[in-house]
Amino acid sequence: MEGVQRPEDRPDIIVCAFNMKLNELLEDICKHGIFGTVLAYIYVIEFQKRGLPYAHILLTLDSESKIRTKHDIDKFVSAELLDPCTDRLFQIVTKCIVHGPCGTININSPCMKDGQCCKSFPKKFKDDTEENVNGYPIYRRRATDLSK
Repeated sequence: MEGVQRPEDRPDIIVCAFNMKLNELLEDICKHGIFGTVLAYIYVIEFQKRGLPYAHILLTLDSESKIRTKHDIDKFVSAELLDPCTDRLFQIVTKCIVHGPCGTININSPCMKDGQCCKSFPKKFKDDTEENVNGYPIYRRRATDLSK
């Protein structure tokens, strides 16, 4: 094939790299205990519309390792963007992972229903994580100054 190739042109390489990274992640979680002691786990692999794979992983942790407080949540979950000036992953994250654009800037987005995003984006900024709101935490999402 001539010219520059895009990820969707090489699903064989994408899947191979993904499987290696997934196996390393599962080893970190299960053998090295980054979340604590794992009693059981299960995962499902799906593919995004762009053809990139991702995994939904469900863990059962022992009672000493369970994530119970907002401090526990903040140790493992970040809903904040990286610094574009110092982190080389900023472009990848904003291109491949961030929802949108939707709302008034893109009313034809597939997530738009009756003039609003059905996924409740954009999320509001929060200085602190709130625990167990309707069964789900609302993650800390502080406003960042991207014009450093």
